[in-house]
Amino acid sequence: MIRTLNQVDRNAEPLRVSFEFFPPKSEVMSTRLWETIKRLEPMAPDFVSVTYGAGGSTRERTHETVRRIAAETTLRAAAHLTCVSATKEEVLAIAEEYWQAGVKHIVALRGDPPAGMGAAYEPHPGGFAGSVDLIHGLRAHRPELGKCFEISVSCYPELHPETRGWDAEIAYLKAKQDAGADRAITQFFFEPEVYFEFLERARAGGVTLPIVPGIMLQPNFTGLKRIAGLCGASVPHWLERLYEGLEEDDETRDLVTATVAAELCHKLHERGVRDFHFYTLNRASLALSTCRLLGLKPQPVKAA
Repeated sequence: MIRTLNQVDRNAEPLRVSFEFFPPKSEVMSTRLWETIKRLEPMAPDFVSVTYGAGGSTRERTHETVRRIAAETTLRAAAHLTCVSATKEEVLAIAEEYWQAGVKHIVALRGDPPAGMGAAYEPHPGGFAGSVDLIHGLRAHRPELGKCFEISVSCYPELHPETRGWDAEIAYLKAKQDAGADRAITQFFFEPEVYFEFLERARAGGVTLPIVPGIMLQPNFTGLKRIAGLCGASVPHWLERLYEGLEEDDETRDLVTATVAAELCHKLHERGVRDFHFYTLNRASLALSTCRLLGLKPQPVKAA
């Protein structure tokens, strides 16, 4: 019998999940995204976030997607906001537009260079220097607005590729907290000890905000290795062996992906984790399968 988290401990604090989407690049992809959003809406996630492309290349599509989620669904939308290729005034104007559209949650990020992950980062002249500067800017922009924005930030349990080491990594996360961040969401990982060792380092360094594990739902192992290489995430040998020979077997790859993700969540849950953030890659079935394996069931959706 397959266990679910609800069966493990029915008296525990309820689980909370959140989903990340990326903005569509075509009409076909837009249709797929909205089918995904509608299928995941009944899972009643804590929030859903929408990413930016490298260098802010999907900025307008991100804005449109976030505004539409806020207007046409019951979901609580969170907008990724970066410092790349924009002045401070332009970034804060975007934040104001989100506020007016009813979007009260920002994922504040430095952002990837226009040339993509791995390229050298150069702050925009007149722009925010990085995520800490951006958080300060959001909190200072109209005090009544700054107090009400919920702000999430990123963190790297296996070190950011540009970091100078663990002391610098934790100090930077602490600076985000001190600037006004409400939660941190980790880059993806596959071993529970990666998360718990990072959590221990963060707490020892004075970081008290919630640190939500980011769970990857990528069934394409070649693509997964490429992303992991860019962001500094390790890929265990046991995971590579699970995907061996499945290059042309989409159905089995999906099954492996959902099972691996759910088992990781089980191991995290056993040691007190109650929040999980899923990188969905706009694929509803994988997110739904994983949630089902966690014992979560859809809820009736009220009119938006």
